[in-house]
Amino acid sequence: MASQRQSLSPGRLVLWLLLAAPGALMLASWAMTPDDYGYGHIIGDSGDWAAWLLLATLAVTPIRLAFRRNAITQFLVRRRRDLGVASFAYALGHTIIYLWNKGSLPLIVREAGEWQYLAGWLAFALFLPLAITSNDASMRALKRGWKRLHRLVYPAAVLTFVHWALTAFDPMTAYLHIGILAAIWIARLTLQRRARV
Repeated sequence: MASQRQSLSPGRLVLWLLLAAPGALMLASWAMTPDDYGYGHIIGDSGDWAAWLLLATLAVTPIRLAFRRNAITQFLVRRRRDLGVASFAYALGHTIIYLWNKGSLPLIVREAGEWQYLAGWLAFALFLPLAITSNDASMRALKRGWKRLHRLVYPAAVLTFVHWALTAFDPMTAYLHIGILAAIWIARLTLQRRARV
C-alpha cells in the first residue's frame, strides 16, 4: 500500500468506477434476476473479487521491484491503496450478504466456530484496521508503525484463501489461487534479496 498522497484525480475517479463496476453488475443481476442470479452467485462473485483484488494489491511489490521505472508500475504503486480498499469493500459486501442470508444471530455465532467460517472472520478482523488506516492522515499519525500494521495483510491473505478453499464447491480453483499467492510471495522475497545484494 503506497506512501504517495491520495488525491481525487480524474484518473483515480476512473479507476474507482472500474473497480465498482463488477459490484454494481452483481447487485443489478441479483435485483433483476434473483431466480437466475441468486445468493449462491453473489456470495461467490463478491468473494472472488475480494480475493482477486487482494492478489493484485500484493503483486504490486514484486512488480515494483522488477520494473521500477515502468509507467504502469508507477501507476500501480500510486494506486495500491485503492486496490486494497476495493478488495476490502468486496469482502465487506461478501460478509453483509452472508449475514443477511443467515438472518439468525445464534446460527451465525454457531457457524463462526467452524474452521471454514472462523478463517473468514479472522481474515476480516485483520483487514478491518488496514482498510481504516489506508489514508494519508493515518500514515502521518502512525509513522513507522503504519508499515508494521499493514504487514497484517500477509496473515490475512493466508486466512482469506484458507476460507475460500474450505467453503468452495470446487476447491481446485481456490488451490490455484493459493498457488498464485505463493508465487507472488516467492517473487517478492527473491527480488528483495537481490536488491539487498
